[in-house]
Amino acid sequence: MNDSIPTVLQLRPQDNIGVATQNLKEGQAIQLGSFRFSMQESVPFGHKLALQTIEKDEPIHKYGQVIGFATEKIPAGQWVHSHNLSAGDFSRDYAFCSEIPAPPTPLENITFDAFRRANGQIGTRNYVAILSSVNCSATVSKAIARRASERLLANYPHVDGVIALTHKAGCAMQFDGEDHRQLSRVLAGFAKHPNISQFLIFGLGCETGSIPYLINQHQLVQITHPRQKQTSVRALTIQEAGGTVAAIEAGLEQIAEILPLANEAKREPVSASHLKVGLECGGSDGNSGITANPALGAAADLIVAAGGTAILGETTEIYGAEHLLTRRAKTPEVAQKLVDRIHWWEEHTRKFGVIIDNNPSPGNKAGGLTTIYEKSLGAVAKAGSTAMTAVYQYAEPITEPGMVVMDTPGFDPSSVTGMVAGGANVVCFTTGRGSCFGCKPTPSIKIATNTPMYERLSDDMDVNAGEILTGQPIEEVGQAIFQTILDVASGKKTRSEVHGIGDEEFIPWSIGPVL
Repeated sequence: MNDSIPTVLQLRPQDNIGVATQNLKEGQAIQLGSFRFSMQESVPFGHKLALQTIEKDEPIHKYGQVIGFATEKIPAGQWVHSHNLSAGDFSRDYAFCSEIPAPPTPLENITFDAFRRANGQIGTRNYVAILSSVNCSATVSKAIARRASERLLANYPHVDGVIALTHKAGCAMQFDGEDHRQLSRVLAGFAKHPNISQFLIFGLGCETGSIPYLINQHQLVQITHPRQKQTSVRALTIQEAGGTVAAIEAGLEQIAEILPLANEAKREPVSASHLKVGLECGGSDGNSGITANPALGAAADLIVAAGGTAILGETTEIYGAEHLLTRRAKTPEVAQKLVDRIHWWEEHTRKFGVIIDNNPSPGNKAGGLTTIYEKSLGAVAKAGSTAMTAVYQYAEPITEPGMVVMDTPGFDPSSVTGMVAGGANVVCFTTGRGSCFGCKPTPSIKIATNTPMYERLSDDMDVNAGEILTGQPIEEVGQAIFQTILDVASGKKTRSEVHGIGDEEFIPWSIGPVL
């Protein structure tokens, strides 16, 4: 540990708690600005401690914001966590559009090497995908992808892989209901995704999520050659093909026909304005809001300055910090859309007897996080400092540049699935506990919040933001993340890609009920 880095950080002058930058021992003397006290008990790395006496029911501040309320009197030097801190409830001043930041200074002439599709979209990878319309066709879809990868793929060096995008839904839902429409948005978003060169839709044949509905609702077409016109979509069902064995053979024949077409794609330099980067955090800890998330926020600002799009998701991990975003909204309408989604989640969870403060997982809490407000305040740091330009429903196509929000759940695979369906061609994923995540067909860059975890899981991490705790400026780490995004968008493999992770993380969010 750098001697110039204090053992305890006070993140904002208003904070009545500090964050331990190393394991603190009972009786250890702490000197931090005007605060002088001895530790009343041991406090783990990344956890909170009282900097002054906090009375029962008094609000506890971190990042200069309320993260909850003391459930008992807490003396200076005492551990602050779930045993003496609860979320409680308090009103937040949304102050629509009151702090709209000035546009960032444009970053010009920044490029990366990508696949330019015939429709003008820009891909960072070149996959062939089998889209399963229903869980009933998942096993056959995987069998086709596996056999195509084993028997055919080696002949097509410009194709990154043949992937089966399977899921647990597709039936037992209201036809044309909210769940059906949302699943169709996801499947259509992946079919149209620029990281997928060619696709085959594969179903059972009798499911609610019918293939004709998907094709017609979203006007799906297929590009069979970069210089040819659009043609009808390739689609098969097990029932029409004559059963499992026949369906696998028919599927392989289709993949064999489209692999040569996908292989014709070549990378070329394109403007960084084509970046659409999903911002995700998972397996968070007490350092997430101090290191990796603010550094990713700095990178998000650079993406926006280059004309690209940074996508903040996980509405349940915006909850309690949404007032910071509504102030930055480009228009009152954009701000209201975010507030409407917050209220939707309050009602949605209430129906099931769930409270949003249950979001911090046991692993999050072991890493130092206590309430959803604390988790959210750290999570929204990923969004950087630019204006919020749009708010999207889950898996809606993202068309607006700048920092945007997509309404996704906090469950990482479902959240990223929605952002990728919306068009994210790169994902940046911060983690403090160590999440080993991939999301084919979009590369996922892993950013560690602390050095001990980075060193322990170095095979899975791409960037170490833990160096911020030893003095490296946030802006420098943000610049390094931005450069990593450009490198990965140009074809450099992430650690999750090296390990082949990403086939099982396609998990569309199902709202319910299951009928």
